[in-house]
Amino acid sequence: MLSDLSKKNVSVGSIAKKIVEDNKLLNEVLDNVDSDKAVVKYNSLNVLRFLSEKHPDVLYPEWNFFVKLLDNDNTFLRTIGLTIIANLSTIDTDQKFEETFNKYYGLLEDASMINAANVVASSGIIAKAKPQLQSKITKELLRIDKTHHSSECKNIIKGKAILTFEEYFDECREKKKIIQFVRNELKNTRSATSKKAEKFLKKWDKCVKNSKKN
Repeated sequence: MLSDLSKKNVSVGSIAKKIVEDNKLLNEVLDNVDSDKAVVKYNSLNVLRFLSEKHPDVLYPEWNFFVKLLDNDNTFLRTIGLTIIANLSTIDTDQKFEETFNKYYGLLEDASMINAANVVASSGIIAKAKPQLQSKITKELLRIDKTHHSSECKNIIKGKAILTFEEYFDECREKKKIIQFVRNELKNTRSATSKKAEKFLKKWDKCVKNSKKN
């Protein structure tokens, strides 16, 4: 039993280590996601997130569990699902993410702007892990303006998109489309986003122009 999960100052790393050493303990943590005790629930979620980053192989067999979180009424649980699935995509040898793609990017239309932003922010990990999906991922990120979110929320999400494009721009095929997207954000009313656009273009615009000459 992982009694430490009921403590406020729990060591997530130490519990994760116990699970790695004894996979049977994982079921207890998964069950705790539905716990009525807030401390137990959120400690367990943090352990799962930690495992997805450091030991994704331990969670990979439970892929469908995390896909189901994407439909959960709880905003934070959807957030955790998005994050963990992105981390598990790095070892996804069975192409499970391909089957999950539409559901995952459907959350760009999530009622919560936070989760739409998390989809975008996590996309760099997925794009690097699955270069064959980069074109599809880019297409999704370029349609932010078509989502239902308010103008200000879209501006925040666009800032996340620029940072994500930075993660895989050098290897993607849609460089021109991305550059045009970023140029459009130079006049973004959110200064943080316009600054991200300016920084991105200083680094990458010349590369695109030079490639045209060659």
